[in-house]
Amino acid sequence: MRGKRMNHITVSGLVATEPRSFLTAEGVHITSFRLAAQDRHFSRNANSWVSGDTNWFTVTGFRALGSNAAESISKGDRVIVYGRLRLRTWGDNKMAVEIEAESFGHDLRWGTSVFSKRFYQLPEASDNLRTKYDVDEAETPEIHAKAA
Repeated sequence: MRGKRMNHITVSGLVATEPRSFLTAEGVHITSFRLAAQDRHFSRNANSWVSGDTNWFTVTGFRALGSNAAESISKGDRVIVYGRLRLRTWGDNKMAVEIEAESFGHDLRWGTSVFSKRFYQLPEASDNLRTKYDVDEAETPEIHAKAA
């Protein structure tokens, strides 16, 4: 199954806890929160919306994703999460369902969002690569004006 992603999941739900964020001793930014995902569907028989069970996930984002999440996600936000699914078991029949996020963002079915691109400094050793692929400011002044 080379090239196929196994154990990945996409979930939409409600951020149920205030995101917790910290920096490790190695400088890795980590942000995590609990996500409540509830299935809802319209029942023609009942002529109303019916709520299913709530599934609970612990979502964790690392590095740039963790840093950006800390500044963007709040308790009560509707989000869509994509990442690697992990089931953790301990003790007598205890289990936690975790998602190691590869990406997530606001669910625009429920509201609007404003995106702000982050610009990260490349290491000095990469200066030749940076200049090779940079776009000339004269070619795209509107992009450079927005970035400033």
